[in-house]
Amino acid sequence: MNEDHVQALCDQETMVERARADDAPEWLTRHVETFTAALTGERNGTPFPCHFGTNAVERGDLLYTAVPSLTDPDALFGFRDALSEYLDTYRDHADLAPLVVFFAPPEGGIDAFSEADWHEALWHVLQFLHVNDPEPWPADVPTDPDDPYWEFCFGGTPLFPTSRAPFYEDRRSRYCPVGLEITFQPRDVFDGLTHDTEAGARARETIQGRLGAYDGVCPHADLGDYGVEGDREWRQYLFSADDSQFPDECPLTVTPEVTALDAGGVGAD
Repeated sequence: MNEDHVQALCDQETMVERARADDAPEWLTRHVETFTAALTGERNGTPFPCHFGTNAVERGDLLYTAVPSLTDPDALFGFRDALSEYLDTYRDHADLAPLVVFFAPPEGGIDAFSEADWHEALWHVLQFLHVNDPEPWPADVPTDPDDPYWEFCFGGTPLFPTSRAPFYEDRRSRYCPVGLEITFQPRDVFDGLTHDTEAGARARETIQGRLGAYDGVCPHADLGDYGVEGDREWRQYLFSADDSQFPDECPLTVTPEVTALDAGGVGAD
């Protein structure tokens, strides 16, 4: 961790220092600045809705990596390796240590992308990770995204990725002006905070209460709870702004067995 290259897994102090360096890519500097400002600031007189995220930033508990391309195989293999390292180390870093991933904007800039392009970019990244996963899909996690207990998995670990992107005009809690940003949280960090627990109900009430005031619009219709019939996890990874540009079904094709070869194998073409 904290190795001297842009795709290294690093702690918050290192990422901030890296973003402030004279040779830092402009997109990385802006990602760090806008992410920190969003999670620690206010909008419409309301703090950022997810108080868990805000507290983690203020404590310096988050872990980070950066990916210089949404499509280049070498960049995505580098991300895969950083994610694998994260899964090996996050429990020793802090009680709550999500992984924040900053992606460089697409060639041609963010204005060249429609909302549909951002959805496609997210699912391309997740499919790449899955195809090049060195571990099999966990036997106790459904492979059908239309199951309420389905969750994206990597390295044998169920993960809840939430994304921010440039196409939101109103839903500013999900807005990132630089490019795609994904925060990965292992599913087990939600133990004791599910919808059927008192602590989970309180957390949900706090977050959703802030969400409406912060965004100035009602919470998204797809915002749901894991395991609740009718709610689907994949629809929450990158909320729609225009339903006509949102995937009709989950774009991820799950292969339960290991398909990864090596850094020059599957997905490298």
